[in-house]
Amino acid sequence: MSGRRRWTVEQKLAILRDAFGPDGSVRTAVERHEVGSGAIYTWRRQAMSGALSGVPARPQATFAEVQISEPPVMLPAPPVEAPADARTAGQIGIELPSGIRLTVDGAVDAEALSRVIGVLTR
Repeated sequence: MSGRRRWTVEQKLAILRDAFGPDGSVRTAVERHEVGSGAIYTWRRQAMSGALSGVPARPQATFAEVQISEPPVMLPAPPVEAPADARTAGQIGIELPSGIRLTVDGAVDAEALSRVIGVLTR
């Protein structure tokens, strides 16, 4: 066969499974499917980003610079009776690169906070 071949998305994904599956080998996939290794790596990159299937990939975790500073001096609040089982924790101040500032209780649900920060960084 000569010239360029057109591969469907399903064919590309099958070739990627053959190349990168549990018993996969790029070399074997290249020989079996008569496709160049460069195409296989391009398809893998497209599949990982969501461009191959048209389904956007979930954003990857990113790191942000963290600076620890002294808490601001605050006037004491009037005493409040707390339930016996209430958890006490400090506050966490978060400043995103966009300039948005969040202050959350130290007992905040980490998964919920992660979703909120994900929305704010879009």
